[in-house]
Amino acid sequence: MNVPALIEAQSLVKAGDIAGAEYALANLAETEGDKALVLALDQFPAKDLLAIIREYDASKESLVNLLVTPQQFAQAVILEKRYNDPTHEQLRGMINSVIFREGADPAEFLYEIAEVEGGYDVLVDYLSDRTQMVEHFYRYATFDLYEYGDEVKTQAIDDDLLNLTSETETRASPMDMANVVDHDWMEVTYLLRYELPEIFREVLLKLRARYQRYLASLAAEELEEAAEEDEDAPKPRTKRDDDGDDHDDEESAL
Repeated sequence: MNVPALIEAQSLVKAGDIAGAEYALANLAETEGDKALVLALDQFPAKDLLAIIREYDASKESLVNLLVTPQQFAQAVILEKRYNDPTHEQLRGMINSVIFREGADPAEFLYEIAEVEGGYDVLVDYLSDRTQMVEHFYRYATFDLYEYGDEVKTQAIDDDLLNLTSETETRASPMDMANVVDHDWMEVTYLLRYELPEIFREVLLKLRARYQRYLASLAAEELEEAAEEDEDAPKPRTKRDDDGDDHDDEESAL
């Protein structure tokens, strides 16, 4: 890495000055052009790029977020798990801010993420709290859990998922797409389902497995709590206990 702006930005990231690091990169683009920054980011450590992208602010545009390529972003975003964020809120906001930027192709970003080792887990984390809705959408082509669409045309069975490929699926139509454009999880799900069906298949299989583990863990906790409550509950007195108490009282009186 021999670009002074990158060296400065990396030093600032290490010092915790994320805003300063982003400014150093933005200054490179202003002085040498956007292409210079895009090329320079190929030399920038993915973990440092992630640190900058994570600090997105929806109220203002980030030049790095606007120029990072799908390949560069994919290499950075898979490192998000290092931050141990159980809610994945930062991950969702970060992905949304980049892949839905003006002029970008969200499907290209999603494809590149899936291509990187660990990328499927990133997509699963992104959709993890929407598992039931994603499953419902797969089966009935709607996100509304109280609607079932046209069952003749849309209802899916488990075996269909294993055979889901781009050859068997039609591409998303502009009319259908208009109903789910939220620049968030619904649009991502729709793109995966119809634009990248092979990736959607693997993501949904992983979502199902994770959800089953969650339900099993929940059931185990409930059983454990029930057992603890049973142990703490007062034991009913028996006739033998009462007779024993009377006998003890007689002996003590003597």
